[in-house]
Amino acid sequence: MTVEPGVRTGAESDASVIARSRDEPEAFAVLFDRHADAVHRYLARRLGGESADDLMAETFTTAFQQRHRYDPARATGDGARPWLFGIATNLVGRHRRAEARRFKALARIPAPADHEEPLADRAAARVGAQAVRRELAAALAALPARHRDVLLLVAWGGLGYEEVAQALGVPIGTVRSRLHRARSKLREALGGSDPTTLREASGHD
Repeated sequence: MTVEPGVRTGAESDASVIARSRDEPEAFAVLFDRHADAVHRYLARRLGGESADDLMAETFTTAFQQRHRYDPARATGDGARPWLFGIATNLVGRHRRAEARRFKALARIPAPADHEEPLADRAAARVGAQAVRRELAAALAALPARHRDVLLLVAWGGLGYEEVAQALGVPIGTVRSRLHRARSKLREALGGSDPTTLREASGHD
C-alpha cells in the first residue's frame, strides 16, 4: 500500500524502515512504495518519462546501497524524501546536457492551432498556456544548474527550504539565495509572472 509522504500515523517511520532494512533488506521495499511515484514525477518533468524510469530505479538502487549511511537525526517531517530527492538530483546532474536539450526543445514546440469558431476562447486559452510553457522551458534552460536544482526541488519536488538544504548538502541561506536568483530570472523571462509560486506554501522559513 502506498503511504502519502509525511503521513506516518500508525505506520513505521522512514528512518525505522531504513534501519530495519540493514538486517532485513526486503524491508526497503516499503520506502519504494511510499516515495517512488513522487520521485518519478520529479524526474519525468526534468528529463522526460523514459529517462525517469531508469533514473528512478537508479535512485532507489543507490539509496539501498547507501542505506547504512542514512542519518535518521537529519530526517524531517517528510522522512526520507529529502535524502531520496538529493540522490535523484545528483543523478540528474549527470544528464545536464540532456535536460538542457529537453527544455530547449519544449521551448520550440509551436502552439496548437484551432480554427473552429465555437472553440475560439478555449483555443486562445490553450495557446496562452502553451506560450507560458515555452517561455518557462526556455527560462529554465538558461538557469545555472545549481539554481535550477533548488528551484525545481521546491516547485516540482515539493520540498521545503530546509529539506532542499538537506537534499543538496548546502546551508539553508544558500538555498534561499539561489532560489531568489532563479525566481528573479524567471520573472524577468516571463514578464513578471512566476508560475513556481504555486508551490510557495511548500517552503518553510
